[in-house]
Amino acid sequence: MSEIRLGLVVTEFNREITYAMEELAVQHAKDLGARVVERVLVPGSFEVPLAVKRLLERDDIDAVVTLGAIIKGDTDHDQAIAQQAFRKLQDLMVEYGKPVALGISGPGMTRMEALERVHYAKRAVEAAVKMVRRLRELEGSGEA
Repeated sequence: MSEIRLGLVVTEFNREITYAMEELAVQHAKDLGARVVERVLVPGSFEVPLAVKRLLERDDIDAVVTLGAIIKGDTDHDQAIAQQAFRKLQDLMVEYGKPVALGISGPGMTRMEALERVHYAKRAVEAAVKMVRRLRELEGSGEA
């Protein structure tokens, strides 16, 4: 089976958290036999879908992993951002027929909770790799 090639879209907002997530994701991809071929930094979670779309358009990307941390502020802004970004990511995944793994933690969490969830980046990489493998199995069985 051919190598799984991943794109990463990582938010710069809360970079002290997302940097750790990014490093963990790259290492975990290697551990799973996948390779990160492109990393894109975006300002925040609201901008993630556009970068994901550009990566999904590429033939050398099998799946995209999104990484970010949406932390609760004084308003419900975090809820609105998460709802819109997550919905658009799901739409892009279906539109392009390629996995988009959600490694954006939140909303509604504190900075401390976000730090405790850095390891969720590994879960997102695992989801992307598993979905690529499962879709390849479907294609091989003639069911896709």
